Amino acid sequence: MAPTKVLIMGAAGRDFHDFNTVFRGDDDYEVVAFTQTASQNVGELSETPERTYPAELAGDGYPDGIPIYPETEVDSVVDEHDVDEVVFSYSDVSHEHVMHKASQALASGTEFRLLGPGQMWLDLDAPVVAVDAVRTGCGKSQTTRKVAGLLRDMGVDTVVVREPMPYGDLVSQRVQRFESLADIDAADVTIEEREEYEQHVEAGHVVYAGVDYEAIGERAADEADVVVWDGGNNELPFFRPDLHFVLADPHRAGDELSYHPGETNLRLADYVVVNKENTADQSGIDEVVANVESVNPDAGIVHADSVVSVDEDALRDKRVLVVDDGPTLTHGGAPYGAGKIAAETAGAAEIVDPRGDAVGSIRELLARYPHLENVLPAMGYSDDQLADLEASIRNVDCDVVAAGTPHDLGRLLDVDVPIVRVRYDLEERGETLESILEAHAEVLGL
Repeated sequence: MAPTKVLIMGAAGRDFHDFNTVFRGDDDYEVVAFTQTASQNVGELSETPERTYPAELAGDGYPDGIPIYPETEVDSVVDEHDVDEVVFSYSDVSHEHVMHKASQALASGTEFRLLGPGQMWLDLDAPVVAVDAVRTGCGKSQTTRKVAGLLRDMGVDTVVVREPMPYGDLVSQRVQRFESLADIDAADVTIEEREEYEQHVEAGHVVYAGVDYEAIGERAADEADVVVWDGGNNELPFFRPDLHFVLADPHRAGDELSYHPGETNLRLADYVVVNKENTADQSGIDEVVANVESVNPDAGIVHADSVVSVDEDALRDKRVLVVDDGPTLTHGGAPYGAGKIAAETAGAAEIVDPRGDAVGSIRELLARYPHLENVLPAMGYSDDQLADLEASIRNVDCDVVAAGTPHDLGRLLDVDVPIVRVRYDLEERGETLESILEAHAEVLGL
């Protein structure tokens, strides 16, 4: 029989992992193409593929690699390649969005498929603590950073494995290991990657990332007693977790049951961390708790605050431009982030509206996301976009920039005003992460 022809819809991350774990080396399937969506911050693609999943990673049967098209070309790719099955492989989209994509695939005459954890999870030779979320921007990385720090304080050798963001040369990014800021600089990564890697490296944690998570998992398990998975967006973990924390955000109450695959994470969680309670309404907290109890009554609930710290004197009585975490503001749907909270708390004279001064791709981004409230998203997926961000900041009449992105924005940009870094950390209100780790010491081999 001829192999089943598959198209994988993705965003340069989970899609590659699904191919590697489920389809690579299986003669019953032929993956004829990937598509990628620009809404997930992978940039605009032309109608003809300018990028391929390389033959060196695709393996036998793919001597020319696998072409990557923009998602807008799904119908024509299905028709041109006589596709039998469309696989949906990206995250932080509404359930309605997923079904629209399913309807499009079905109407074109193909099957539509979601791959579950049992198909794409990898088993490691070391225990795994996974930290995931129901939406982008719930506080995964601050939680991962705390978990890794607690394990280190317990005398446990720990490494962090971050979900992929492979926007550069995929072969060179097959397995990446970051132990220092110099390692990050040498890898020529995007702002989004810096946002996730720098904070862990600054805390003294080794970070692995890349494209081939079977190889990454083997390296990480060889180096560590416990592997801590730091998920991206609201994606499923790539490794089978021995202990699974899932973050929820009461500022977006209800999203925990209406976004894919965040609801799956919620249903799989051992513990749900309801974060940002210090800035949320009680009604939002109560709704999240009720929703957790309705679909996963066995999950423990950890109540926590996301505590923002900043040099308040540097912002007080100043005209402040806020630059916040890009993915949280864009496909995460948040109107602002920690930078705006820090500026308001510090007593800024004004939080400046940047819309009239933004240029190029940053201006286009603000037009695409009208929900944003006086804030610039920290976007830099190319040198040109980074230059647009720098020029936009230079154009704004302000006294200071409050940078709520998790990395040191001042290391990348040359602007005429000070950039004040905003930091945020998880603080539990009752049951602590430390007590949970200790309670699971046996399964984690502590």
